[in-house]
Amino acid sequence: MTVSVEPTSVEPKQGEPDEALRPHAEDAFAGELAALAAQDDRPRPVRWKLSPWAVATYLLGGTLPDGTVITPKYVGPRRLVEVAVTTLATDRALLLLGVPGTAKTWVSEHLAAAVSGDSTLLVQGTAGTPEEAIRYGWNYAQLLANGPSRDALVPSPVMRAMAEGMTARVEELTRIPADVQDSLITILSEKTLPIPELGQEVLAVRGFNLIATANDRDRGVNDLSSALRRRFNTVVLPLPESVEAEVDIVSRRVDQIGRSLDLPAAPDGVAEIRRVVTVFRELRDGMTSDGRTKLKSPSGTLSTAEAISVVTNGLALAAHFGDGVLRAGDVAAGIIGAVVRDPAADRVIWQEYLEAVVRERDGWKDFYRACREVSP
Repeated sequence: MTVSVEPTSVEPKQGEPDEALRPHAEDAFAGELAALAAQDDRPRPVRWKLSPWAVATYLLGGTLPDGTVITPKYVGPRRLVEVAVTTLATDRALLLLGVPGTAKTWVSEHLAAAVSGDSTLLVQGTAGTPEEAIRYGWNYAQLLANGPSRDALVPSPVMRAMAEGMTARVEELTRIPADVQDSLITILSEKTLPIPELGQEVLAVRGFNLIATANDRDRGVNDLSSALRRRFNTVVLPLPESVEAEVDIVSRRVDQIGRSLDLPAAPDGVAEIRRVVTVFRELRDGMTSDGRTKLKSPSGTLSTAEAISVVTNGLALAAHFGDGVLRAGDVAAGIIGAVVRDPAADRVIWQEYLEAVVRERDGWKDFYRACREVSP
């Protein structure tokens, strides 16, 4: 016996989407999604809001025939995005894999927004994520009063996506305990979710798929079983290939975040962004950009996401406690906070880098002085 799942009622949002500190992708880029839908004359899979071509254009950016500019949401190899989008048009789930800070969550959200128009069917993976978060739970007041019933069942975001033909998201899949991870196996292979307490099941309707994100570098990671990994088509998101690409990514995201926080645009901020990116890349790669000096790498990942955070914090410092111009002193403390995660080992690595590289680099005297002032 199958059972339908009624959409869960949601309380009205408090305030308009533009008042949200961090609007969902489908709200923040509603205009671009509407423009793409209006001009998208290519075939669309069942229940997709856009064609695969339009979804890729939404992610990568472009100019539509009517002159509408679609801003890039992801800067990286086009083929990876095309493979990811194509996977969602098949019956295989998508696993976005990469080191922390490679925009896995960002890409996942925008894919769901473009495909289903809703990025909120989300399971956030943690060490304490229970099986109910992926399958279903119960309203215990009704369960105790009347026993197992359809009214007492609380569908998970995955169950709702199955019933409505939507895209579900599971963030940080490898942080979820292995036995809970494996509750996805039947869902992804058989496209069904049994409810043995009711003698019923939920069958996934056309349009359903699932995007998971994972990394294998952080502590607390649980390896995926081979059975579960086979249910996914894996796309590995790399770190930006060049300094220019990473500077572009950081600049775009800082500008977006700054506007949402009403921070003024920083004149000539690109110079400091480039400096932050250079420091992160050199320490991450274990070598200076000219290839002449080998370096020790600290324990942190020094990802693009962390660079965005450092620059955004520096922009806030410049706006509220400076003259509005992003300078070395505004980013120095943030860089040190990102690099020195292990107070013992990382402090030594940072000091060696500061004295051997930063101190001797032309045009970096102001940055050296600023770092020395706030170094632990």
